[in-house]
Amino acid sequence: MTTKQFGRTSLTVSDVCVGTSALGSFPAQYGYEVDTETAVATIRRVFEGPFTFIDTSNEYGGGESEKRIGQAIRENGGVPEGVVVATKVDPIPGTTDFSGDRVRRSVEESLERLGLDTLPLVYLHDPEKISFEEGVAPGGPLDALIALRDQGVIDYLGVAGGPIDLELQYLATEAFDAVISHNRFTLVDQSAEPLLDDAQARGVAFVNAAPFGGGMLVKGPDAVPTYCYAPVADEVLERVRRMEALCAEHGVPLAAAALQFSLRDPRVTSTIVGMSEPKRVAQTVELAEFEIPDALWDALLPIARLGRAGVLA
Repeated sequence: MTTKQFGRTSLTVSDVCVGTSALGSFPAQYGYEVDTETAVATIRRVFEGPFTFIDTSNEYGGGESEKRIGQAIRENGGVPEGVVVATKVDPIPGTTDFSGDRVRRSVEESLERLGLDTLPLVYLHDPEKISFEEGVAPGGPLDALIALRDQGVIDYLGVAGGPIDLELQYLATEAFDAVISHNRFTLVDQSAEPLLDDAQARGVAFVNAAPFGGGMLVKGPDAVPTYCYAPVADEVLERVRRMEALCAEHGVPLAAAALQFSLRDPRVTSTIVGMSEPKRVAQTVELAEFEIPDALWDALLPIARLGRAGVLA
């Protein structure tokens, strides 16, 4: 795997980032349980390489994701050199309390669960839960994050959300070193294009989450007729069927094309792939390194570009 400079920061990360939303066990969304032993073994396997970037959040699994990563860190005797563990601040589950006090408490919880003294990278998570004005208000969440950074508790700040226009507003504050977009730069939907360009112009690291769209671009649209866990138009399903057929003609897994669509774009610093069992590490390496002929890209990309307007509300 290749590594990249993380925007304007001093961090270096692998171009695949290990996503840990399911690692905390979230059967309501993913359809399966993940026990603690499997979760910890997964992170221990990640520590062996080649991926050096792990993404979690205060809210994943009600905190279980961070706790399990923390257990793996303890068992390993610390975070391996060169590995970056990023987390996110979240409201209290079931609330929209994104006050400065809540942000400070969220960071305290993450430090305790992970067993770390400082956090290399913390994102403001799903800021669409509140208005932009609330997010940047004096004493609000952004102020709290900046203060924690200035105190040395956090090294770098990021914003991670859905609506592209809102993320552009946050980048315009010049407070953030990284941005995560999910489900909006894939073979199906490229509505994040303006955000990629803006991040690149500002020297902000762009992290692309959910390159498989919640499973459709792994198992195909007939097995998973949803995108980002929600129904989509028949036109979208038909587009993905065409992509699936083209991949089959060239002997390429649809998932390999979906992952490499993100990896091949120089504006993308790292691509988040969820991993909830040890074998997913090797499987992801295989997808990332699968040889895809130029002829397939020539056929796929015109179909993919039909998603530039996006498919998500």
